[in-house]
Amino acid sequence: GPVYLVSVGYMDPGNWATDLAGGSKYGYSLIWVLLMSNLMALLLQSHSARLGIVRRLDLAQANRQTYPKAINFGLYLLAEIAIAACDLAEVLGMAIGLNLLFGLPILWGVSLAILDTFLILYLQRKGMRYMEAFILSLVAVIGVSFFVELMFAKPDVSELATGFLPSLQDSGALYIAIGIIGAT
Repeated sequence: GPVYLVSVGYMDPGNWATDLAGGSKYGYSLIWVLLMSNLMALLLQSHSARLGIVRRLDLAQANRQTYPKAINFGLYLLAEIAIAACDLAEVLGMAIGLNLLFGLPILWGVSLAILDTFLILYLQRKGMRYMEAFILSLVAVIGVSFFVELMFAKPDVSELATGFLPSLQDSGALYIAIGIIGAT
């Protein structure tokens, strides 16, 4: 269950936007950046899981035990700013996506994003398994859609394979690569 909840983080508009920007301009040549950033994320997540399993602490609790009060307060402020920025991006991303797909006004899209939040809170109140099942169904829809689109796109496998060789064509590719790493 928790793994599916974490997987949603890789399906946000920022990831899609940077990946599409890289693919539209540089084809398959930046797939190696995507692979490396995801491997790095897996490493960090496995360390986080080990911290939780071995010490029975999450990262915030471990910081609280390790660092002085002033540093913890600074970390708290940075975390709150990061959460607000990410939430703002998600809400606006959903509103813009609904606008692009259905022509829904941005304000209505933001309202639906707020209702979506209340739906998640309601499902969480009913029990974690209900929320996990809901999230898993959304992830399944995205996964099936991805593979259907992949069948329509019919990518050139040999060209795709060369994308795993590290290279940067120009300075623009560097900026897209940094965006891919940041989004991941």
